[in-house]
Amino acid sequence: MKFSLASIIGAAFGFALIIGAVMMGTKNYLAFCSLEGLMIVVGGPLAVAFMSFQANNVLEALRGIGLMFRQPQATHENLHKELVKIIDWARTIKTGGLRSLEAKAVPSDLSDPFIRYGIAMVVSNYKPEEVRMMMDTAAEGYYERDTIPARVLMAMAGHAPAFGMVGTLVGMIIMLGAFKDDMSGVGSGLSISLLATLYGVVTARMIYMPAASRITQKQESLRFRNHLITEGLVMLVANETPRHIQDRLNSFLRPESHHDIDAERLEAASQRKGAA
Repeated sequence: MKFSLASIIGAAFGFALIIGAVMMGTKNYLAFCSLEGLMIVVGGPLAVAFMSFQANNVLEALRGIGLMFRQPQATHENLHKELVKIIDWARTIKTGGLRSLEAKAVPSDLSDPFIRYGIAMVVSNYKPEEVRMMMDTAAEGYYERDTIPARVLMAMAGHAPAFGMVGTLVGMIIMLGAFKDDMSGVGSGLSISLLATLYGVVTARMIYMPAASRITQKQESLRFRNHLITEGLVMLVANETPRHIQDRLNSFLRPESHHDIDAERLEAASQRKGAA
């Protein structure tokens, strides 16, 4: 997958604002570094996540932080390809029957478990409404399972500031227990203890919550795309014409992305004429 330039710029701009404010306010940059606070803020939410969710979901959520900077594969803009693919399948079925669909599907289509399942439903002689019911259930099942990592990250975002407060309290207890009559180190010690709270808020707002939103957005786009494919496969079972399928599936697309069979034929004819 390609990198998302907007996500990279957004993250860089956010951290640049924080770092810039620090650099403008002080020359003592090491005052904003606390290994102990970072350990509590990072380790605490991670420990709670493993206690609250299955390990594979937590690991998938951590991988989702890196995917935050990748472009999603399914978007509203590239649904046009799915529409053209389904129209092509309709033409195949018109000439060779339902069974010919399995031979027409390319390996990249069959590698998609949702499309593979849908093609199996199409060639299994189910009625259109039965195919719709099973495909809708599959689409919602994929969505529910694949959004669990987003819920993990949102839970970690909620726990991070709380563990930041824990780190602050631990730092203050250590600081207050370290002096007796000398109050000169109170200011510096207090600033260090507050770093854990800073780390907790920054990690929650700049890492966990954006990654969770990115995963949710990706899965919502996939669910929308799966519903488009479901509608197309149902019409294939109903033996609808390619034009009927085009007009129905165009309602899923943005107006500027609508497909036109007649324009496609004219373009293909002009290309053949130019080649001749």
